Amino acid sequence: MSTLDEVGERDGWRCWLCDEPVDPDASVNADRGPSIDGGAGGKPSKGGKGRGRGRAPAGAAERLAHRACNTRKGAVAPVVPWRADLFVVDPAPIIPAVERLARSGGREVVARCPSRGDADEAAAWLVDRVSRLAPDLAVEAAVEPGGGQFLLVLRAP
Repeated sequence: MSTLDEVGERDGWRCWLCDEPVDPDASVNADRGPSIDGGAGGKPSKGGKGRGRGRAPAGAAERLAHRACNTRKGAVAPVVPWRADLFVVDPAPIIPAVERLARSGGREVVARCPSRGDADEAAAWLVDRVSRLAPDLAVEAAVEPGGGQFLLVLRAP
């Protein structure tokens, strides 16, 4: 088991769930304070038996999270939100898409965008976000025209 400082340094002091900064000097009892999410390799949450609802993505190790984000994740399946200012239509839930790509590779259409510029901006953000969410998964994003819109596609080997 790693120390909070080791996990925080490795994750750049950012919460893996909400992608907001975590203050390393905040109390571990404060809602925005640092905590370690045990991930798939950690102990099951209370009442849980292994990996299932409310767990980190498959293959994830210990990750840094705000205390409140980590607590909330224990009650419901974690959700990594899309950035609010991106113009995406029908965005796919990020964690399940990443889990599928980690498990079997391939490609996943994760959103539609009305313009090429919107799709390019969303693609750059998504690759950056996935790199912090699943550091061991190499993904690339592609923008493909389709049906008068642009499809945002994630690919993994």
